[in-house]
Amino acid sequence: MQSSMLSSTRLSPPRFSTSFSKRGQNITRRQNKHNLRVYAKDFPKPEQIDKTENYRIAGDLSKRFATDLKASPEQKKKVVIVGGGLSGLACGKYLAEAGHEPIVLEARDVLGGKVSAWKDKDGDWIETGLHIFFGAYPNMMNLFSELDIEDRLQWKVHKMIFAMQELPGEFTTFDFIKGIPAPLNFGLAILLNQKMLTLPEKLQTAPPLLPMLIEGQDFIDKQDELSVTDFMRKYGMPERINEEVFISMAKALDFIDPDKLSMTVVLTAMNRFLNETDGLQMAFLDGNQPDRLCEPMKQSIEKNGGKVLMKQRVKEWVLNEDDSVKHILMANGEVIEADEFISAVPVDVMKRMCPEPWTKMPFFQQMKQLEGIPVINIHLWFDRKLQNVDHLCFSRSPLLSVYADMSTTCKEYYDEEKSMIELVFAPCSPIAGGKTNWIAKSNQEIVDATMKELERLFPLEIGKKAPDGVGAKLLKHAVVKTPRSVYAAVPGRNKYRPSQETPIKNFTLAGDWTSQKFLGSMEGAVLGGKLAAEVVSAKAKGMKTAGLKKINDDIMAEASTFSGQGWKRPQKMEDESPVVFGAGYVLEENDEQQLMTIDPEQLTEMDGRSQATKDAVQEAVLNRTR
Repeated sequence: MQSSMLSSTRLSPPRFSTSFSKRGQNITRRQNKHNLRVYAKDFPKPEQIDKTENYRIAGDLSKRFATDLKASPEQKKKVVIVGGGLSGLACGKYLAEAGHEPIVLEARDVLGGKVSAWKDKDGDWIETGLHIFFGAYPNMMNLFSELDIEDRLQWKVHKMIFAMQELPGEFTTFDFIKGIPAPLNFGLAILLNQKMLTLPEKLQTAPPLLPMLIEGQDFIDKQDELSVTDFMRKYGMPERINEEVFISMAKALDFIDPDKLSMTVVLTAMNRFLNETDGLQMAFLDGNQPDRLCEPMKQSIEKNGGKVLMKQRVKEWVLNEDDSVKHILMANGEVIEADEFISAVPVDVMKRMCPEPWTKMPFFQQMKQLEGIPVINIHLWFDRKLQNVDHLCFSRSPLLSVYADMSTTCKEYYDEEKSMIELVFAPCSPIAGGKTNWIAKSNQEIVDATMKELERLFPLEIGKKAPDGVGAKLLKHAVVKTPRSVYAAVPGRNKYRPSQETPIKNFTLAGDWTSQKFLGSMEGAVLGGKLAAEVVSAKAKGMKTAGLKKINDDIMAEASTFSGQGWKRPQKMEDESPVVFGAGYVLEENDEQQLMTIDPEQLTEMDGRSQATKDAVQEAVLNRTR
């Protein structure tokens, strides 16, 4: 983007590009038709990231696995971890470092779970989601350091960039001035922006957020019963803060509109960003996630005596008489025994796999209050280079959340001549506040809606208003649907997130949906896995654990009426679609049919589908109600 620090800027499409290095920074220079230079520059690792208290706390826990949590040969446990996403891999890494023998079982042929990626027939990478790494991710930042892969993070200039709805083709920014500490840098960034809020609106917004800074997490947790919209109105915040900031923030954090999102999520993020100078600085991974992040985690596990196995599909947990886990029965009939068992699968998958005796326990009943939120990630390949910023952009569009031109922001995907835009389509279902169940729409319908929205946002480049009367041509697309992504952080749900430790003596939970302070995110996934590893390591040493999280009163009050009814039971596990395991995929008819057998409400609108698919939906719904 232009080197100017103006609060609003119009970007012009580049005509050519050259690259060079300066002071260890990768810089790409582009010249556009107006003779203005546009720079794509990777910034060094932010100076304050590894100096925060949260970074130190995260690092101290990492070190414990090689010190006081380190098992002796007699204390060493064989631990089976089901799920090879970030949480399962992190759990395996730290258990291996603690002297145990972790075996990570991944059902698919690719690691990463919600950060997985794969190549299409042309050799282009398809990503499950558009993933950004924030400075305020202390466990993730420690992980990159421990794996010695910090150079794989492409840090961008410290700012937030918003598309201007009323000025198509223009952007406005919150610029964080170097040398100004938090929280002053955040406040100054907002005050200096003259395009989004008036000064009175800015001053009106600040007081309701002061308790967050003074009281901290206690105040934040108490706001979980309120949506973002409820909180705004309760504390007299201006309505325009919702239109200008909170809609974008809510959709970026949890793919949900503000009237559906718990205020605890927004306050948790803001608390990190306001208290850490470099907390909001963003980085892109320099390539695909399986190779550039998951593979180093896998290698770390294997180097320390563990295993990571793919295409390993679990059929069920087989129990002892005392309800502890006896062994795992695999889909191929194999039996896997271990001392300890950990589930690192998404909450919706865990609900389907939960053994019937456990479904009657208050601890596991909490899971019925949690469900994954649908999300769609779209890749669009164009025949030319579009105007772009070397950064994440908040679209402020009714249909789209955030987007980035990956051909500019990511080294592996870099292309001087053509753009590949990756966009998050949200909200895409009624649970997220949307009016349309886009998961049920055809890929072409979704692409058509996206292109129409892009034509509105960028009329000089896409569509008939472009100078050539045609605009950029879409060469191909990929629509990745994740029917159940991170847990839906709607009001009142945070209290039902269970602890990693469970009432089952040899069974532990991992995952971003378990109880930890970073909510549903990559950071939350890594921390959830790390905390699960801490539970198993501490028990092996005979040390005191954090214990079970208190179960909410309403769950305990209904305990006498619990039964196994109403739980989604596991389906046959042979030849399953990735969506069955909580992952995303470019869905074909076979994938949709499998999704219908476990989650038919996701596909209630079937315009553009074959009659066989429609019949399968109807049959699946009937089976669920019989």
